[in-house]
Amino acid sequence: MLRLYKIRNGRIRELEVDPKNLKRQVAEADWIDCFEPDDEERDILQPLLQTEVPDADDVEEIEASARCFVDEAGLHVHSLFLVQTEGRHKTVSVACILQSDRLITIREDEVVDFRLLRMRARRGQVECRDIAGLLVTLLEQKVENLADVVEDIHRQLEEVSHLVLEDEDAELEDAIGQLAKLEDSNGRIRLCLMDTQRDISFLLKHLREHPELTAICREVMRDIETLMSHSTFLFEKINFLMDSTQGFINIEQNQIIKTFSIAAVVFLPPTLIASIYGMNFKYMPELEWLLGYPAAIFLMVCAGIAPYWFFKRKGWL
Repeated sequence: MLRLYKIRNGRIRELEVDPKNLKRQVAEADWIDCFEPDDEERDILQPLLQTEVPDADDVEEIEASARCFVDEAGLHVHSLFLVQTEGRHKTVSVACILQSDRLITIREDEVVDFRLLRMRARRGQVECRDIAGLLVTLLEQKVENLADVVEDIHRQLEEVSHLVLEDEDAELEDAIGQLAKLEDSNGRIRLCLMDTQRDISFLLKHLREHPELTAICREVMRDIETLMSHSTFLFEKINFLMDSTQGFINIEQNQIIKTFSIAAVVFLPPTLIASIYGMNFKYMPELEWLLGYPAAIFLMVCAGIAPYWFFKRKGWL
């Protein structure tokens, strides 16, 4: 799917795609957003790139030289974006190719940053003066969305904190599962921030002739550094809550083992008495004793009460 955008009066505007005039519209567009392009769309883009359209494997390369570089097609930035699926977050790489007269983005997943930017563009809320500003605006939108996700994780972490530290009836095993998800999401956010930091540093080297854009890039870098610090704080809090949860679970398990241990000790003396008088020897002094059975019961009760009273007095119960 191709979505086309044009810069008009300093703002990004989405164009209505006409399948009959698609090639002409693509050639005139300032921003071409390719979402899961098919073979026909790739054939349309190939003349603009002067090379083959990068596939998913090329975009996912992790080497710095394969993610930010310049060639005959233009300035390439393969940037990590955050995607949420079924309650979890994952990262996807988007190929951004900046040319002198257009920006081309190629992606294989639906990314919330593009959807938000598209919605804002339809309302005329996205300011942009030139083609290079498109890429900077996209990265700026990405950092803003990451900041929102960090705030959301912090809010969820506060709920888990109340669950672990204050709710006496909480299911601590569920809390561990929630903390594991939050830790994974926070790690992916940090990965996106580090990747964006590298992208902005790369752009600062190649956009020196655009002082307004370099100023925006430096401001975005400061925002990233702030979010990195917040991400570190979240990691520390998650680890603290994870340790606390495991400690509470161990205390509960120790209490259960303690209960069984005390029960075993309490019932051990009565069991000993019952075992003695349960032996089947022919000659036993109390065998024909009239009060033998009541006396044995009395001894077993006293033998059970005595250790219980002792443990209670020591404060072990």
